[in-house]
Amino acid sequence: MRSSASRRPVALVLAACTLMATAVFGASTAQAQSAPCDNRVSPPPAVDTSEQVAPGTKAPPPLDVPENPVGGERMGECGIVLPANAQRPPDSITAKSWLLADLDSGAVLAGFDPHGRQRPASVMKVLLAMVVAKELSPDATVAAGADDIAQECTCIGLRNGAQYTVEQLLQALVMASGNDVAHALARRLGGLPSAIRKMNALAMELGALDTRAVTPSGLDAPGTSTSAYDVALIFRAAMKYPDFAKAVVTQRIDFPAPNGVGTVPVLNDNKLLTTYEGALGGRSGFTDDAQHTYVGAAERNGRKLVVVLLRGQQTPTKMTDQAAQLLDYGFDLPAGEPVGRLVDGAPQTKKKTQEPKPSPTSANVDQVAESRNTSNTAMFKAFGNVGGPITAVAGLGLVLGFVLYLRNKKAKAARAARAAAQTRQSG
Repeated sequence: MRSSASRRPVALVLAACTLMATAVFGASTAQAQSAPCDNRVSPPPAVDTSEQVAPGTKAPPPLDVPENPVGGERMGECGIVLPANAQRPPDSITAKSWLLADLDSGAVLAGFDPHGRQRPASVMKVLLAMVVAKELSPDATVAAGADDIAQECTCIGLRNGAQYTVEQLLQALVMASGNDVAHALARRLGGLPSAIRKMNALAMELGALDTRAVTPSGLDAPGTSTSAYDVALIFRAAMKYPDFAKAVVTQRIDFPAPNGVGTVPVLNDNKLLTTYEGALGGRSGFTDDAQHTYVGAAERNGRKLVVVLLRGQQTPTKMTDQAAQLLDYGFDLPAGEPVGRLVDGAPQTKKKTQEPKPSPTSANVDQVAESRNTSNTAMFKAFGNVGGPITAVAGLGLVLGFVLYLRNKKAKAARAARAAAQTRQSG
């Protein structure tokens, strides 16, 4: 009969293996059961009927999610993204996605769910304005039509048949978010389908792969999408167009009156222009589905930052005040510790080829060795958080096997000794 002392080493090893396996596979199970990125693929469900599709039609499928997050690996994180040892941002921020970036260098300083897909509301007008600034002369004219005037307002107040310059309409679009103006400019770009195609092509060209315009104004419609990262990317690109940069910081213009007599003032509705020192302009928006959105920029001590907030609330702190607090926070962050980057163009996809690989020769043996080293490194990284513990479990299993082997060997020797003794006694 085996003694308790003889079973103790085996029991200890088994206990260690059990604890390690529990830790590894328990952690894996917990990781699998953790909450996913809620808006990795699509914005949250609509709260009204604005995104209902017409009978017999289907809503556009969600945009593809890039295999590698645009702007760096940390841009794919769903929670808060901060540099090492950075203080936490203000507690008053209500936005479900936000981002801070350097307007000049494109360095992303901080964010929250940067690529989480949300609805843009009127910040989508920044993309339309950039297409207009890129394609239309400021002196070109646009005749307002009945369809423009019939748009769901916010509206500037166009007059049916009246002629306006592109410059006037671009200023009114950016300053006061006129949906009638957005519709008129879209017609001038070749009609709504043409304008939407141009907006989406430009977004793709910039690398704003979370963004899909469905309406020129940003009004909710099936398939509309953007992200805090994309809005910052688009705004940064738009600020390089002098016509946009001028319009977004203009506080007042005189616009032709709707009744055709004289002019009426159009005021910039971005309150940070008058309340935040160094403000460079911005655009806010709201729909029932998008909730409150904002993008804007400011300059301090020669440093320019852009801030984006999506799906925020006006209480207990107004969105413009939240933007101001985030800008203050961003200006206090070190400039040399980015967590990502606003790209300068869409990332190029690598084409797969079916060409046969050459066999190793003296000319390419170093390349083959380097490729193997790279593969080994990739395999090591792939194991990452789980592979190490699994290897440890396997090692403990080997130890257990070795202990059992020694015990069996010792038992065989003991049996042989007893058999020899019995033989001697019988002889």
